[in-house]
Amino acid sequence: QGYEGLVEGGDNIKQANWLSVSNIIQLGGTVIGSARCKAFTTRAGRLRAAHNLVEHGITNLCVIGGDGSLTGADIFRSEWAGLLDELVRDGQISEEVAQQNCHLNIVGLVGSIDNDFCGTDMTIGTDSALHRIMEVIDAITTTAQSHQRTFVLEVMGRHCGYLALVSGLASGADWLFIPESPPEDGWEDLMCERLGE
Repeated sequence: QGYEGLVEGGDNIKQANWLSVSNIIQLGGTVIGSARCKAFTTRAGRLRAAHNLVEHGITNLCVIGGDGSLTGADIFRSEWAGLLDELVRDGQISEEVAQQNCHLNIVGLVGSIDNDFCGTDMTIGTDSALHRIMEVIDAITTTAQSHQRTFVLEVMGRHCGYLALVSGLASGADWLFIPESPPEDGWEDLMCERLGE
């Protein structure tokens, strides 16, 4: 359950094995769970997360997420030594345990359907999102044609028009809006004229 699982601990942290990961490679989405975690944005929450990791002997963390998740990982890494010192002071772990877990290795993988991260061709989740968009377009195309209707489809992407652009190209969309290139004044009349052709 993401950072929520780290903070809560218990059954949320378990060792992966062949049985637990069988038959998930073909699944898109967050099969391992995902959750926004307000507690992790506080030092007290990160202290609990550190305690749970140390308790399980985990010193390697792989974080898949966007801005918030990766920023949280960076803060967690920078505070790690201080968090361990605090756990020792509070008597929650021994000096020896703190020494054994003194370094936290973090790998950050960009997971964002927006595909808006510089230095990577495609972020984790983009391909799955594009696949789902194309499924929806395929499903509504027949209806649009048989009823002679115009459909408007809005896709996610926040400030990045990648999904809109690629799905628009793949589906032969008549009109496309992307945040990188806002429409000029009078676009409404031009669009109606084009769609009326």
